[in-house]
Amino acid sequence: MCGICGILGENNKQALHAMVAAMHHRGPDDNGEFFSDNISLGMARLSIIDTSPSGHQPMSNPEKTIWIVYNGETYNFREKRQHLEELGHHFHSASDTEVILHLYEQYGDNCVLQMQGIFAFAIYDLRDKKNPRLILARDPLGIKPLLYVKSETLFIFASEMKSILSSGLISPKIDPEALRLLLTYGSIPQPLTFISGVRMLLPGHRLIFENGVLTDEEYWTLKADTRSQEIKVRNYEELKSLLRISLEECVKQQMVSDVPVGAFLSGGIDSSILVAIMARTCNHPVKTFSVGFEQGMYLTDETDDAERIAHMIGTDHSRVIVTGSEVATRIRHFASALDQPSVDGLNSYFVSLAASRSVKVAISGTGGDEIFAGYPWFIQMEKAEAFRKNHPWMAQFISRCARFFQNNAFDKWVATGSLGRILDHIRRQEGFLSGYSRCFLIFPARDISRLLSSDISKEVHTGGEYSKEIFATKNSSGISVIQRVSMQSLRGYTQNQLLRDIDAVSMAHSLEVRVPFLDQHIVELALSLPDDTKLGEISKISSAYESYRKTGAKRILVDTFKDLLPQDIDLQEKRGFGMPFEIWLKGPLKNTMEDALSPESVRERGLFEVEAVQELKKQFYQGKVSWAQIWLLMIIELWCREVLDTLLTPIECSPELCHG
Repeated sequence: MCGICGILGENNKQALHAMVAAMHHRGPDDNGEFFSDNISLGMARLSIIDTSPSGHQPMSNPEKTIWIVYNGETYNFREKRQHLEELGHHFHSASDTEVILHLYEQYGDNCVLQMQGIFAFAIYDLRDKKNPRLILARDPLGIKPLLYVKSETLFIFASEMKSILSSGLISPKIDPEALRLLLTYGSIPQPLTFISGVRMLLPGHRLIFENGVLTDEEYWTLKADTRSQEIKVRNYEELKSLLRISLEECVKQQMVSDVPVGAFLSGGIDSSILVAIMARTCNHPVKTFSVGFEQGMYLTDETDDAERIAHMIGTDHSRVIVTGSEVATRIRHFASALDQPSVDGLNSYFVSLAASRSVKVAISGTGGDEIFAGYPWFIQMEKAEAFRKNHPWMAQFISRCARFFQNNAFDKWVATGSLGRILDHIRRQEGFLSGYSRCFLIFPARDISRLLSSDISKEVHTGGEYSKEIFATKNSSGISVIQRVSMQSLRGYTQNQLLRDIDAVSMAHSLEVRVPFLDQHIVELALSLPDDTKLGEISKISSAYESYRKTGAKRILVDTFKDLLPQDIDLQEKRGFGMPFEIWLKGPLKNTMEDALSPESVRERGLFEVEAVQELKKQFYQGKVSWAQIWLLMIIELWCREVLDTLLTPIECSPELCHG
């Protein structure tokens, strides 16, 4: 696992040195740079596969005509190496990086179709000296990030925003629309980023720069029925067997490493299954880690469950207790680690910190809820669909009314008018996307319009219907609600928030996190499974927060691995990973929050209206608004201080990339 970066258009050693240095946390074991007439490539290496100097990057073929910088792990690299050797290729290292280099020589841009893993890479091909080409690619589910920015003369890319900004070649202007969307949903939908002009390469995409033309190609598409024909001919027991074989093989594959591999163990179904599979694969106790809270705090503390499961499986378990004072001590580093502001990520930050003291790689259960209907909104969306089916005439009338009020002419009323709450409620009845989009709201439009400064407000459109902003997943026609929610989650909340934050905060501690449930083959299998293997009969579910057994959520997952799990684990109620943010914000973090959101700070930053922020703080202390709103505003200011305000003095700035 590494951090990669590059500048196409000039040989700029000073800028590249700064970019590599800004990612030292991603790769403290080694770093390297390559310069040619028209390109600068850099990397910071976290040595996991082939820890010897032979795995050094940037890496080239023997002729020095193809160069690669690579971030990630290709789990099937050994079998691909054997295949390439049979074709006549010769290797000089034991690294997966060299395998990718040879895959590119053999298959060209379609080398990504041969790779199974988590990755982001850049390959510079100058075999045709008159027409060199640069190809960037990102893994299918978007586990590893890759950002880029283009002007008329330069193309810059990196694993992190901080690296791009540290180049001094762009001006760090906040994107007003990205800010509005961040306030709305708690994260920024890709390909947008927090900084104007910087884009995130989408998952399953490759970017080819050739002859001055930038081409974005999708090489893998998320579909709900990829394996449906195979699934249809199997009964439930056969499906369980298929799932078991597939997931066990996936976990075994993802344990490939030349350094110790541990796991996050929350005590829930997903992580427990993965750890149990790992324990059967290892010849030594697996190191596991869980996060809890100081005594007396409310909300969910899963560390007792985690310890019980760790004892049953026989892991080498570490229980981490997070105190409010420790959060206060680390809050600034956390804000910087995020790489761009988000409402989430603190739990991942602390469990990654704990794991990084013992291992370089950790397995996470992230993704199980998305593909096996574990989130409450699966049930909520199913109930809404059941209502529409059971009351078709009423549903049609309500939907028509909702569509009428979704006209842009009503946006100003939603944003500022006294009828905004009512209009917003009517709008959400239009259909699937309209209801789904509201599952993730942090600030509704009417609050954002009051919160944004007048200068920012002029550049954004508030009050629009949320479903028009939510990315409507391709290939979603003719599929079930459960499948559609899975696809929306994977390409929305999971991609933009969970995976983005996990990568950033784990790599801030030089830890690689692997996610077997988000292996593309596991995702394709799970999305093709019948709905009744993942959720019970909706009419019999009274609450989305009942136990897994009552709701039927993750039924096939529990049934498949019942022999590895504690008895009656499915009697657990679905719980969010809660942390006592409200108590912290009113206690150990109060001074930090007050300073970040003081009238002077808000006025100087210029993003928000001073009076609106002070009123929001007052309502928070009175218990009238969610902690998430205050937390997000605080994190935005802290991120700006720790990243934007502490950048190195800019070097000569490309006029096309500078925004003033």
